[in-house]
Amino acid sequence: MPEVTEPYAPGTPCWVDVLARDQQAALDVYRDLFGWQGEVGPAEFGGYAVCTLKGKPVAGVMTAAASEGQQVPPPVWTTYLSTADADAAQRAITDAGGTVMMPVMDVGTIGRSLIAADPTGAVFGVWQPLEFPGAGIVNEPGALTWNELHTSDFAAAVAFYRAVFGAEITPMEMEGAGDYHSFNVNGRSVAGVANLHNDPPGTPAHWLTYFAVESTDDITDNLARVGGKALVQPFDMMAGRMAVLADPQGAVFAVISPKPM
Repeated sequence: MPEVTEPYAPGTPCWVDVLARDQQAALDVYRDLFGWQGEVGPAEFGGYAVCTLKGKPVAGVMTAAASEGQQVPPPVWTTYLSTADADAAQRAITDAGGTVMMPVMDVGTIGRSLIAADPTGAVFGVWQPLEFPGAGIVNEPGALTWNELHTSDFAAAVAFYRAVFGAEITPMEMEGAGDYHSFNVNGRSVAGVANLHNDPPGTPAHWLTYFAVESTDDITDNLARVGGKALVQPFDMMAGRMAVLADPQGAVFAVISPKPM
């Protein structure tokens, strides 16, 4: 089991959660899809549910709620990047041309978080771990396996994520990678960067969450049976067989059955 035993280095994707208009329905869908266990959490934390796989935290499910004078936000998966200091990260985001959407807040005694957008509009979270470091299991069926920034401006992404997290974005050195780039922390590839021009016209900049699965085709079929759909049908690519899916409430994510190493 690929348990996470070391702290996530600053700038590394460490957690993902989904904003759902019907939290219980989302919990049910992902339980059946990936085998997650989770239930609505305490009221003091907005009912936030931490889902587990094989007893390890794997992802969060939360209820979409409207702020005063605002509409209910759409269902969406959010990637969180780890930081040693959320306040410093918030200042750096603003200084580098990003937008703070939800300022730093304490999450009980487990950590501190904020939500922001980079200069091209890609929304992400920042997590400063205290008692809770993030995903406790990765890179196996049902668990987080990859995160990917889709941007139309590589130069802006390079400057922003370097300034805020010390990350470097470089061309992916893999046969067939084309213009795909690697998001590196301390010389290690921790995420991908894709050209937004390869997405359907009108798609905004975003971070895409990938989950590992045993069979991309089976997961795609299973999701369709409960009201989800494939935005990109299963196809073979350099890292395995993947698909881009939307759950029944519209939150978009990807699944991949990785090639054997």
